[in-house]
Amino acid sequence: MKHFPGDYQERTYRNRILNNHINTFTVTAGESDLFISADCLLFDAAMLSLYRCRSYLEAYITSHPEFLTSLRPLQRDDFAPQIIRDMLVAARKADVGPMAAVAGAIAEHVGKDLLERSKNVIIENGGDIFIHSQNDVHVGILAGGSPLSDKLSIIVRSSEMPMGICTSSGTVGHSLSFGNADAVCVKAKSVSLADAAATAIGNITKSKRDIPKALKAGMKIEEVLGIIIISDDQFGAVGDIELAAN
Repeated sequence: MKHFPGDYQERTYRNRILNNHINTFTVTAGESDLFISADCLLFDAAMLSLYRCRSYLEAYITSHPEFLTSLRPLQRDDFAPQIIRDMLVAARKADVGPMAAVAGAIAEHVGKDLLERSKNVIIENGGDIFIHSQNDVHVGILAGGSPLSDKLSIIVRSSEMPMGICTSSGTVGHSLSFGNADAVCVKAKSVSLADAAATAIGNITKSKRDIPKALKAGMKIEEVLGIIIISDDQFGAVGDIELAAN
């Protein structure tokens, strides 16, 4: 779960990922910090989309304060903006609170907006990534103090696009997790769903002994395509996950 609003954390890992396109830039608003790779510089369009997403979220939280604080799924709301509806659906499928999907939802909605102007768009938001590329993309996995950190990458093929790759960690960053996994990465077509599922699976992973049961539970979440979990010196993967050594 990502705080909203919350603390800013410098993204020192960004030189390791998303280097597939020439034009990269960053847009920020509040604690939202998007690293964008595209065919051309789309700063103004990205800022407009980000502000729109945040305005929807802030207005909805004002009228529905439980949306910000709940650790459990909430009822669907067919009259809410699309980003809110996506988060509510993702939370229900993963059995977590809706804010567990916020970073992925923002990345996805901004990414889809920019696709109107660029054939290639990759957006990373706090470890949660929207990918639409005409080329294969390698996404490196940073896993805190694990000896496996930055040793593996997830390969996303161009034929799969668009795709979401989202990461939750109990040892890195400000995300709320009740587990201790160094990294839980989830692959799904919906970035909102991948984000919420990564949180749910991370909550199960208290230690490396929990990797098998967490993988099994995660694959029961509707729309999850694949999972990799790294905990200490061990990792496990299941589903449609193609890995490469860095």
